[in-house]
Amino acid sequence: MEASSSSSSSKGFMANVEQPHVLAVDDSLIDRKLIEKLLTNLSCKVTTAENGARALEFLGLGDQQHNSLESNVSNSKVNLVITDYCMPGMTGYELLKKIKESSIMKEVPVVIMSSENVPNRIDKCLEEGAQMFMLKPLRQSDIKKLRYHLMNCNS
Repeated sequence: MEASSSSSSSKGFMANVEQPHVLAVDDSLIDRKLIEKLLTNLSCKVTTAENGARALEFLGLGDQQHNSLESNVSNSKVNLVITDYCMPGMTGYELLKKIKESSIMKEVPVVIMSSENVPNRIDKCLEEGAQMFMLKPLRQSDIKKLRYHLMNCNS
């Protein structure tokens, strides 16, 4: 019987802190899987959502969940949200605005990613409170730039 390859000594840069929880939002299954793999390589717990509405539900910010807001958030504490900009129904920018308007989620860093390099779109997201704007496809070097935000969100 072979031992599991994920030992506790291979936690990398997050070895001495609680495993950060990242919510990855993208309408593309391939992109969600890629982000999940890259973040898992950095010892993150990853939850994925296929659209903004699902992300808001998970965060306890869905329209029908205002009464149970506190219990939902405490059950699913998220340290970082990374979202695609272009998604059907609700864009990443609209998701960012809803998170930043929430009294209990506004401190959570939000990273926007897009395959399109549109300077005014990038500026708009950063002005609205996005922590960072990354171009897709993401690479491990891009995810490593998130270290600062992931390490500081646990303190």
